Amino acid sequence: MRVLVTGGAGYIGSHTVVQLVAAGHDVVVVDNFSNAKPTVVPRLEALTGGPLEVHAFDLTDRDKTESLFSERQFDAVVHFAGLKAVGESVEIPLEYYQTNLDSTFALVRAMQRHGCFRLVFSSSATVYGEHAPVPMREDLPTSATSPYGWTKVMIEQVLRDVAKTDERWRIALLRYFNPVGAHASGTIGEDPSGIPNNLMPFIAQVAVGKLDKLRVFGNDYDTPDGTAMRDYIHVEDLAAGHLAALTRLGSTDERVSTWNLGTGQGTSVLEVLHAFEAACGRELPYEIVGRRAGDIAASYADPSRAQSELGWRATRTIEDMCADQWRWQEANPLGYPD
Repeated sequence: MRVLVTGGAGYIGSHTVVQLVAAGHDVVVVDNFSNAKPTVVPRLEALTGGPLEVHAFDLTDRDKTESLFSERQFDAVVHFAGLKAVGESVEIPLEYYQTNLDSTFALVRAMQRHGCFRLVFSSSATVYGEHAPVPMREDLPTSATSPYGWTKVMIEQVLRDVAKTDERWRIALLRYFNPVGAHASGTIGEDPSGIPNNLMPFIAQVAVGKLDKLRVFGNDYDTPDGTAMRDYIHVEDLAAGHLAALTRLGSTDERVSTWNLGTGQGTSVLEVLHAFEAACGRELPYEIVGRRAGDIAASYADPSRAQSELGWRATRTIEDMCADQWRWQEANPLGYPD
């Protein structure tokens, strides 16, 4: 198929592009490079073995989005594009609502006009809100604790409503948990701007000397070692889940399908830290500080639906995730070059 990958130069998008090309798909990328750097493109071309068609614009530009669909006939879209930092979304909520919703509106309108009805949407476990029981199942009610999370809840609802208007729609809502790791080559990985919001890239920057120490938010949770537990999933497993969902959309009668992509088990902050220490070969400095507002003790998926319906499961361990993250960080201590 010819597949449009929005946000295809970003962390998860870039790994998915590599797997889509390896599976034989003709991939086109659109990215405004607000959360990515153009220098990722030649690395992707080296990994995929050929030139990539890349369009540098923002999907909220409806004219450019429409023009792209007029010039190219797409069979499917994998939609990653959007703003993604939870903390930042609290500070600039209007920008998050406008960017994430408007980009999806422009994309779906263009898809409708040009007969493209297969969509894989990058959603998030944040749609389960603050009080969901674990393991989290797809049939739980949705909620959110941040503007970022609410944009995911809202877009999911928009896509369900749109799917009701035309029987040709086949939409996958992929709710994933905590993506980490990097491509085994060490040439592409996560390159957060500023101080990382997420645990694994923060630890990696401590290990490479870019940050002085890890702050562990709370050690008095009801967990085995008192630190919060999350479901960490290797980005390569996550990319494989997108490919599996895209394949499934070609054979299902369901207009909208929802799948968790996770390992089904929680790993604590200290367990991640110690696994990373094993990967980089030394102890890393950390301090225990107070809990963060809104944090919960444990969050992990029930991935059984994806296993049974997609034939997909996460296969990489936390040790694999840390080893690949360290390989990327050590080779690229400052991330991608400008």
